[in-house]
Amino acid sequence: MQDRNFDDIAEKFARNIYGTTKGKIRQAVVWQDLTALLAKLPQRPLRILDAGGGEGHMACQLAELGHQVLLCDLSGEMIQRAALLAEQKGVSQNMQFIQSSAQDIGQHLEQPVDLILFHAVLEWIAEPQAALAALFNCLLPGGALSLMFFNANGLLMRNVVLGNFQLVDPEVRRRRKRSLSPQYPHSPPQVYAWLEQLGMQISGKTGVRVFHDYLQSRQLQTQKFEELLALEQLYCRQEPYVSLGRYIHVMAHKPNLKDEL
Repeated sequence: MQDRNFDDIAEKFARNIYGTTKGKIRQAVVWQDLTALLAKLPQRPLRILDAGGGEGHMACQLAELGHQVLLCDLSGEMIQRAALLAEQKGVSQNMQFIQSSAQDIGQHLEQPVDLILFHAVLEWIAEPQAALAALFNCLLPGGALSLMFFNANGLLMRNVVLGNFQLVDPEVRRRRKRSLSPQYPHSPPQVYAWLEQLGMQISGKTGVRVFHDYLQSRQLQTQKFEELLALEQLYCRQEPYVSLGRYIHVMAHKPNLKDEL
C-alpha cells in the first residue's frame, strides 16, 4: 500500500469533485462547521495548515479572512493549481505552498499552528494513524483539527442502494488506478478512537452529503439543488444521518496545557 498522488488525474479531480453539486454541498457544509470552529479559537490572525489541501479552495477562503495559511500537498500539480487560485483571489500574501506529504510537513513548520485542515486525505494514505499523530504534533496546545474522512458506512449504503452487492465486501472493491474512489474508507468509531488515543477532545461531528449521493434520480441533484442543500444543512449534524454521510467531518481540540494543571 502507498499514499495516493493526484498528479496523473488533477484535471479529472477538479472537474469531478470541485465542479459538481457534491463538491458544492461539501464546501457549504464544512464551511459552516469551520465558521463555528473559528469562533472558538483566538480572535486574531491564525496560523493554519491545510494538509493535503489540493486546489486550495478552503485555504483561500481562510486567507481571505486574514489568516496565514500554509498549504501542503504531495502533488506538485495541485500545488501549482492552489498557488494560481490564491493569485486569482488576491490572497497570495497570506499563503505559503509546500510540496510535501502531510506526515512530513512538521519539518517545514517554523512553529506549531492554531488550526489544521485535513480534508479527504486520510482515506488515500497507507498509515492513517501515523499521519494523525504527526499532525497532532504540529498543533499548538488548545489548537483545533478539522478532519474530514471517507465514511465506510456511507460506502456500504451507497453500494447497496445501487445494487452493487458484491462491493459490500471490502476485499472485492474495485481498485482502478485512475479512479476517484478512495482507497481506504474508514469506520467512524475507529477514527474517533484514534483521535481520543492522541488525547484529542472531539467537539463536533457532521455528515457530509447525507442525502445527495443516495438520490435515485441524479437529475434532482441539479434541478432541486437549493432544496437539497437546505435539507443537507438541516440534518447533517443529527444522527443517524451523521453516520450515513459519504464523508464525516470531525472537529477536535488539542488540550490546553493550562486546562491540565
